[in-house]
Amino acid sequence: MRSKEMKAAVYHGKDDLRIETMPVPEISAGEVLVRVGSSGICGSDVMHWYRAGRGPLVLGHEIAGEIVSVGEGVTKYRQGDRIAAAHHVPCNTCHYCRHDHHTVCETLRKTNFHPGGFAEYLRLPQINVDRGIFLLPEEMSFEEATFIEPLACVYRGQRSAGMDMGKSVLVIGSGISGLLHIQLARVLGAALVVATDVDPFRMRAAKKLGADYVFSAAEDVPAALRSVNKGRPADIVILTAGAPPAIKQAFASIDRGGTILFFAPAAQGASVTLPVNDLFWRNEITLTSSYAANYDEHMRAMELIRQKRVDVGSMITHTLPLSEINRGFQLVEEAKESIKVIIQP
Repeated sequence: MRSKEMKAAVYHGKDDLRIETMPVPEISAGEVLVRVGSSGICGSDVMHWYRAGRGPLVLGHEIAGEIVSVGEGVTKYRQGDRIAAAHHVPCNTCHYCRHDHHTVCETLRKTNFHPGGFAEYLRLPQINVDRGIFLLPEEMSFEEATFIEPLACVYRGQRSAGMDMGKSVLVIGSGISGLLHIQLARVLGAALVVATDVDPFRMRAAKKLGADYVFSAAEDVPAALRSVNKGRPADIVILTAGAPPAIKQAFASIDRGGTILFFAPAAQGASVTLPVNDLFWRNEITLTSSYAANYDEHMRAMELIRQKRVDVGSMITHTLPLSEINRGFQLVEEAKESIKVIIQP
């Protein structure tokens, strides 16, 4: 018989993450209970200003695991199914959903699973069961499956930015999101992919995972970009770093008719001056952003991982038990010799 208690990592605030015992969630009609096999640490998990005042809570949303029980009325899934799951799901009927903006749907912003991925078990509410479960291919590991959600977000971002065959792309920042953007741009037919970072470890990873050229963010990136792109700036600039200098660098690196994708959030209260005439007037520059992903984008991401067209396995640098989650958070915050850190509750 399964224990009625479980371990979970409870976030109380910056540098205050505690392993605590809590009840295993009870499920009702239409719900399922999942034993968490792997849960990735996302950059947003260590974005403490965003979490300030919201604890105690259990973080973790990049999850994969096994269904251990199903509630009354659940017919699509059964005990033993290996799944990934979306924590936020849309209503699919509102104005935003009907116009392909599922990720700004009010329902999506309010939904979640309980208590979070950094726990031994979690409960998927009925709405998540209805539209947020992804049955894993037999050949896909739980560790690989934790990339479905972040890659789906990357796919949505590039779709919003108009990624297409033959375009030149500059990815500013080569952390986990940047490395996924580099690989996906290659898959979607980019003619040139240039990446930047300040850390040599991540710069090497960017080169290994498909960037044609990698430059230090400390150098004159717009000039370096032009030197390898036939004198032109980039058609698409993807910002996976939100610091004001990175944003200014993006403004200076975009070509006429190009698109800048704001993929990463900026620091709390950060702002930059928008050079309206130099950037926009006569140049038809587009600034866009993206957040989260819809069901179809999750399915597309899962298939790209299954086909090995996006190499996620080599991005996993650390796999840790729940008891070492504080070390995992530290690795992600330091952003040195780690790429993807996965917790196995």
